[in-house]
This record gives sequence, C-alpha cells and structure tokens, in this order.
Amino acid sequence: MYFFEQENRLTAKQRNETITIEPWGTNALRVRATQNADFSGCSIALSPVKSSAEITIGSHDAVIRNGKISCTVHDTGWMEFYSGERLIFKEYYRDFSGANEHSPSMKITAREFKAVSGNDYRITARFEAVPGEKIFGMGQYQQPNLDLKGCILELAQRNSQISIPFYISSEGYGFLWNNAGIGEVMFGANYTQWHSLLSEELDYWITADDTPKKLLENYTEVTGRAPEFPDNALGLWQCKLRYRTQDEVLEVAREYKRRGIPLDVIVIDFFHWIRQGDWSFDPEYWPDPKAMTDELKEMDVRCMVSIWPTVDKKSVNFKEMLDNGLFIRTERGSMQCFDFQGDTVIYDALNPEARKFIWNKAKENYYSYGIDMFWLDEAEPEYSAYDYENYRHYTGPALKVGNSYPREHAMAFYEGMRAEGQTDIVNLLRCAWVGSQKYAALVWSGDIRSSFAALRDQLSAGLNIGIAGIPWWVSDTGGFFGDIRDEHFNELLVRWFQFSTFCPVLRMHGDRGPHDIPNLSDLDYGGGFSETGRPNELWSYGEEVYEILRKYLDIRLGMKDYIKSLMDEASENGSPVIRTMFYEFPDDNKCWELDDQYMFGPKYLVAPVMYQGITEREVYLPHGSWRDIHSGNIFEGGRTITAPAPLEIMPVFEKI
Repeated sequence: MYFFEQENRLTAKQRNETITIEPWGTNALRVRATQNADFSGCSIALSPVKSSAEITIGSHDAVIRNGKISCTVHDTGWMEFYSGERLIFKEYYRDFSGANEHSPSMKITAREFKAVSGNDYRITARFEAVPGEKIFGMGQYQQPNLDLKGCILELAQRNSQISIPFYISSEGYGFLWNNAGIGEVMFGANYTQWHSLLSEELDYWITADDTPKKLLENYTEVTGRAPEFPDNALGLWQCKLRYRTQDEVLEVAREYKRRGIPLDVIVIDFFHWIRQGDWSFDPEYWPDPKAMTDELKEMDVRCMVSIWPTVDKKSVNFKEMLDNGLFIRTERGSMQCFDFQGDTVIYDALNPEARKFIWNKAKENYYSYGIDMFWLDEAEPEYSAYDYENYRHYTGPALKVGNSYPREHAMAFYEGMRAEGQTDIVNLLRCAWVGSQKYAALVWSGDIRSSFAALRDQLSAGLNIGIAGIPWWVSDTGGFFGDIRDEHFNELLVRWFQFSTFCPVLRMHGDRGPHDIPNLSDLDYGGGFSETGRPNELWSYGEEVYEILRKYLDIRLGMKDYIKSLMDEASENGSPVIRTMFYEFPDDNKCWELDDQYMFGPKYLVAPVMYQGITEREVYLPHGSWRDIHSGNIFEGGRTITAPAPLEIMPVFEKI
C-alpha cells in the first residue's frame, strides 16, 4: 500500500482498492473506500463543512488528525482511530500475512466488496468489539433495548421502524454509516459488522469528543439541526381515527373551548379525500374548508391534515403523474406498491419534479384554505410487501437509495412552505432518515399496539431516535390499536398520557375499538368510506381519567417556557428534548446502566410507569438535590429511592 496527500485528504492505494480519509466537521473524519475507478462524489447525508487536517506519512503507515480525532492507516490497509492518544475504534482484521495477532489464517478482511453488476457491490465492513462498550442511537426500533450492544438491526424503513444509522458509544465516539441503502448491522460481542446490499463504495463518518452532548453537536453540525419550534404547537394536539366531517372537527374544538381547555392543534386523518392521490377534500363532507379553518383560528387552534404518498389508479392525478414518470417503479410484475383500500402506487419523493407536484397540489387544495401543518403519513413509504429489491427510484434502486425517502418527502413540504414565507413550520411524519430534523420533521413512532409492552418499547424508541439526531418525537398516546372494552385500557391511557406530557409533543391519537359506528356512505370510495374509531378526547374515558389528564395537561402548559427553551437548544446544538440519563450525567457510571427513566431536558428527571398495576417504583437520583414535583419533598441524590406511583402520580423530580 502506498500513501499520498491530496487536497487536505489522506489517500491510500493497494491493488484494486482506494481509501480516502478527510476532515469533515469538528473533531471528525470521513472515510471512503472503493474498488471502482473513482469515488462517486456524493455527500449522501453529509453537508459540506470546512475543516483542516494534519497529515503525516511514514514508511509503514500514515496518520491524519482533525482536532481530537486521528486515524492511523497501516501499510496492510488496516485502520485504527484515536481520541488524543486513546484507541477508541479499529477495524476487525485477520489478514493474510499474519500481521494481526488473532488467527491470521482466517483471512477475514475489514472491508469486503462483492460485485453485483456494473459499479455496484455488496459491501461489508467489520470493526473490533470492545468489552463493556455500550451503543445508543440508530433511530427507532420496536424493542425494549436502550443499549443496542448485542442487537441485530435491519437497515430499512417500515411502519414503526426508523433506520437512522448513527450511534454514540460509551467509548467516546460517534459513528455514521453514510449509506442510504438497505442492509443490516450486527453489534456483536466479538465484532461489529455493517452490511450493505447494494452500494458503489464504503462510506462512513466518525467523531470523537469528551461527552455525549459534544458528540451529538458534532454530528448535527454536518447533518443539520431542527429549526425553531412553533410556540403555538407546544400544548395539546387532538387527533383520532378519524374525524369524518368538518362539523365533527368543529364540534370537538368548540367543546374544548367550552371546557376552558387550551387546544393547540386538531388533526384531520385519512380518507377525507375521494381517492388516494387526489390530495383534496371530498366536498360532500367538507363543503367549506376555509370557513372551518377560519373558525379554528379564532379559537387559536391550528389545523393539520393527513397526506399519504399513495395514488389510486382512479385518482384525478394518476394519469398525469404516470405520464411524467413521478412514481416509484417496480422492477417486475404489477406496478402496484400498496393495496390498502385501493389499488395504489406511490409517488417518488427522490424525484424533484414529483416533490414539486405533490406540494403544488397540497398548496392548492389545503394551504390556500389556511391549513399550514401536514401529517405526512405512510412516509417510509409503506409497501404491501417490503420487497425492496423490486422497487426503483428516480436516483436508483431502492436497495441502494431507498432509506432516504422519508427525508426527501419531508423536504418537499418544508421547502414549499418556506417558499411561501412561513416560518412556524412543523410537519408530522411516520418515518425519518439522517437529516430529517432540518426539514421540521416531528416524527411519531407509528401504528403500535395499545399495551404496556408497547409503552415500554416507546421509551427506548424515543431516547434512541433523539441520539440519532431527531429531537422532535412523539408516540400515539394510548397506542394506536386499542379497544376501550379492555379492562386495563384506561389505566394504560393514563400512564401513556403522563409519559407524553414529558415528551417533545403531547398528542392524543388512536384507533379506538370496537368498530361499531356505521360508515357515512355505502360507496367504496370518498369521504364517507372507511371506518372511524370511538371518541378519543380528554373527556371520552370517564370523570376519573378526565381529571388526571387535565392535571397533567395543566403541568404541561405550566412548563411551556421551559419546553420552548429545550426546543431552542435542539436548534442550537442538536440536543434531544428527552435524554438518556448518561446524556446529562456522563460521569455517573450508574446512569449508563439505566433504561427505565430519563431526563426531560437538564432539569426534570422522569420515571414513567410502564407496567400494569404498579403503585410504586424505584428511581435513581444522581448526585445533587432533587424536588418531587408532586409532594414538594427534597431528596439528596447519589442513591436509589422508592417513589409512590398511584394512578394519578408519575414520579418526576426537579433538579435544584
């Protein structure tokens, strides 16, 4: 292998492989390797950030340093990364010559390229495991694991699964797999292995710093940060499956006003249209959307409307979009991608003309009426079958580029709204990718079950997606699939609402059974088609539940200035709103072990009740003084206490 310096980069060549390492942001390096004639030149998830490096080339190795991080490339091609003088990360390498001390005859390479066709490869990258290392981030997976060490994760988007391939390590580094394709990562005890099913080149980014907060600041410097969060969306969001008419929407908003309950946002869910892909109201059930929106604004209520990326073949927009090539294509068989209540295809958010088309329809049919918030559902996008190898985008096969779809979908609406001069932008999406945060994406955790097990999963999901760079996150309070006849449902709803109170956004939503409400129409299309769930407002579950929900909403409203400060911090340095304990207390070893409590910003320690029938729970208080927000009692930290948790109480402690 020989080394040379070129344009602030260290480049190494051996046989058919070229490696280039360059500074990219604060205390960070970008590493690429290819067996093609040259690199693609794509930045993928990374924004350009000017940095300079120190490069030293020796007889058997070369070193590149950018601030606190450095990389040594040996003449065998094997790489090691250091924070200062401390080794933090290195490739897993069992080479041909015996240069590695472990089983040299195994002949396992750190970087493996298996040709598929043309310039594309199946790529595998392997890195050494560190005993005791803990790993956090990677987006959102429906599992209770907060520490991802030992987990196998699919790198693919699904309903309720969000792949954002960035993590931080307890060893003091952050790592981004800079690849938008389908694949898998295994955080094994013996080694970590990343696998991409279709890529031109290996590409990753790594940063080293002193605290998790600094690591996340470095990461969001190069991938983007959330804009300013609107003041008028920090309170209660009201939603259900589904408000079927504008009269239903107005009746609910009026009842909130009559009860003196501030309501920030009310949401109109799916099938307010005639067919998927019309992106407009069915006039039979929504005869005057502007009058509806005007009345809501008089009550200081913002209106959000659901938009799906799916297009029915009978939609008014289908032929024009087909003729202009604005759909995701199938490689074989039918062009159908999704078959929920219609034979549908999906618009291609990776096509700039398609993004322009869908925004112009939304602008004409919603924005012009004063609706300035959009619920971008199905944003993975959801396929009837997740056969990723059967789909092709404007920029390439889904296997190669598909994971970036939700980010581009968010961009379509954010940039359209910005062009109209709007600044108070927040849109709700069911999926995200690296950088979605800079497009005002409020991500929710998908169509999950109404169960205590699902509630437990959401805590890990919300904390890990925050570490992956998405500070605006929410779940369906009470879960999505639920039945009010379940004897434990009210208890679950209360516990979930308490948790949601101390999340970035407080949103009531869910499909509440039983489904015994007749449809408005016998037709198989239109705004009267499709079922609706039971009522899902604060007063829908009896007086006892109502009083508890009102109590926690009042707590939320009393914290608006504090919550706004957390949103501002997310915009300034990328910090999540809900934070792992170690994020605020990185020097406390106990905090790296905790997975059932969290920090709501730097001030409030939250211990959600996530199991049925619990009336007390253990809470670890880090060193310092803590005030129970319910009783006012003061506790000295550095110990675990048992906190009372009857139904009306979720333990929360304020750092004083």
